[in-house]
Amino acid sequence: EVQLQASGGGLVQAGGSLRLSCVASGLTFDEYAIGWFRQVPGKEREGVSCISSSDGSSTYYVDSVKGRFTTSRDNAENTVYLQMDSLKPEDTAVYFCAAGYGCYSWTEYDYWGQGTQVTVSS
Repeated sequence: EVQLQASGGGLVQAGGSLRLSCVASGLTFDEYAIGWFRQVPGKEREGVSCISSSDGSSTYYVDSVKGRFTTSRDNAENTVYLQMDSLKPEDTAVYFCAAGYGCYSWTEYDYWGQGTQVTVSS
């Protein structure tokens, strides 16, 4: 019933940019915070960013992406974006979006989408 679809991944050279999109359906979109996570094989899932519900006035980022990644939302389109600039090889991962009730914890997310692969080459 609730679906989140991440898209926009691809192969990019170091220093390049990608914009990921997360389109949600089956929920009252503007009531949910949306987080972005990433996972590399053999490593634990890592929280990347979170944008608060409603007008998205609050955003949070893991230290490693601060200044390079920006998350935003378009509630009219039920879409959250992750603009990724100055990409580094260590950003390579499968990126997931998830919906939760707030940006209070990386664990407080109820709905998850399928990931989109981001590969950054040297």
